[in-house]
Amino acid sequence: MFGYRSNVPKVSLTTERLTIRLANERDAYRLADYYTENRDFLKPWEPVRDQSYCYPSGWQVRLNTIGELHKQGLAYYFLLLDLEDNEVIGVVNFSNVLRGDFHACFLGYSLGQKWQGQGLMYEALRPALRYMLNQQRMHRIMANYMPHNLRSGNLLVRLGFEREGYAKDYLRIDGHWQDHVLMALTNSDWKPAI
Repeated sequence: MFGYRSNVPKVSLTTERLTIRLANERDAYRLADYYTENRDFLKPWEPVRDQSYCYPSGWQVRLNTIGELHKQGLAYYFLLLDLEDNEVIGVVNFSNVLRGDFHACFLGYSLGQKWQGQGLMYEALRPALRYMLNQQRMHRIMANYMPHNLRSGNLLVRLGFEREGYAKDYLRIDGHWQDHVLMALTNSDWKPAI
């Protein structure tokens, strides 16, 4: 009599080698596997992660919060999966989404160790950025990287991001305050909704 209808946006983007879709409550095991398999590899590039990142129960709690953020349009957490939708090979997050007179967000991403050097993050970010600029109508997408992470810096430049500054002790990565290069991609064709 009463059907369940979710307010969570259904977004799925496909490239030649990837499915890129919003994380949902059924992804707890996949995400736990991804963070367990890549724990040591991602450690120097990310904030300190507690043990719950390696357990489905920890991800279930996190995914409930992420689902609420999706519903409210405050963040978009994408999974990069193989075309069979089996294995998480990376993540792309658009967080701290602000509207009003700002229409901006922050981009974060990671790719599993065994998938490095194949151009997969570039392949994933192109449609994900288009989605955020066109469907979510962002005017500005900001991304920051540590100066010694040249691969990340080169990726952002290749995607059209421009350097806007340098921030000392910007973010705690692996338990230490790290300097970051501040980058942004702006939509010069942005117009307000009619």
